[in-house]
Amino acid sequence: MPTPIRPIFKILTGLIILIPLVTSKSFAFIPYKVTDTIKVKGTSIVQDTITSLIATRLINRDFNDVYVQNLRSSFFGQELFQPVKTQLVADVVANFVVYNTPKSRLFVNAFTRVKIRLLNTPGAPVKSPSYMPGIQLFYRLNSDVLNPKFLSGGYTHHSNGVRGPTLLPDNSFNVDSGKFSTNFYTLNYTVGKRTDKPNMIINQYKTIGIELHSGLFGKGSAAGLPGRYGWVRVNGSYMLNLAKADEDPIKKDNKLFANWQRLQFDFTYIADKYENYKAFNIKKRLNVSLKYYYHLPFLQDVSILAGGGYRGQDDYNISFQSSYGYGIIGLASGLSFLLNK
Repeated sequence: MPTPIRPIFKILTGLIILIPLVTSKSFAFIPYKVTDTIKVKGTSIVQDTITSLIATRLINRDFNDVYVQNLRSSFFGQELFQPVKTQLVADVVANFVVYNTPKSRLFVNAFTRVKIRLLNTPGAPVKSPSYMPGIQLFYRLNSDVLNPKFLSGGYTHHSNGVRGPTLLPDNSFNVDSGKFSTNFYTLNYTVGKRTDKPNMIINQYKTIGIELHSGLFGKGSAAGLPGRYGWVRVNGSYMLNLAKADEDPIKKDNKLFANWQRLQFDFTYIADKYENYKAFNIKKRLNVSLKYYYHLPFLQDVSILAGGGYRGQDDYNISFQSSYGYGIIGLASGLSFLLNK
């Protein structure tokens, strides 16, 4: 076939092939079928390919805000009724959000947590701090921002930075200079509910999870802890967070919402066998706390905190054998650093 005729022949051949596709009911040129449905702030919307992508990214962004609400905050103040009196107690948490993008439903937070007790004794010594660096991952399970469901989990190392022997010659724990070290992994499931009112936003979160320490497998713990420290723990929490509306000083008829009050309940139950304590020995197995936060309107992210609780096993490193009730009062603040672009 002569060379100039070949392109024309190819075009005609293509048209012959396309004619039945155009006339048939299943038109081959349709780029997508509108069948995808997704919820945006509680409203079901039928999506095409492009708007579905945009809606998904908006949902991921809103869930990232939910995760930030659930990050641990810092505390500076005083605990009352402890066996060893203190002048100052601090729980300093620096959250480094290293992965936070609307392109993904995954959210990653690296953190470093340090608990400090300044004793009310001559010289005001700091009782060997608890060092707890770790990493958290959050992953959304649904697309409803008003009723979010997500998983969170991670790894934490807990030690006191001391090199002395953990046990004394009489097999008791060296609470003054003994080494404490453990590693643990957590997996949590959270369901939330957001209620929007004209002048208030109400967020509620309920969490249940499990905590497994590497000592359960004979690794990563200081000598003397096996059999005397809880390796398996059930954790849970309930948080009620209220944000109220204020008038926008720049735009009229516009409202700005800011944190106002928060109520948070937490519990931990030690589920495995340790020190021959019975399963229902609540005095040695259960930790509970109830905290109330009131946000100070003249500061960016600082709240007055008051509350109390009971520790069946103290969470302050080598002091874990202590059991007591306590009260707490001071200031709370969220220290979060967004490192991603």
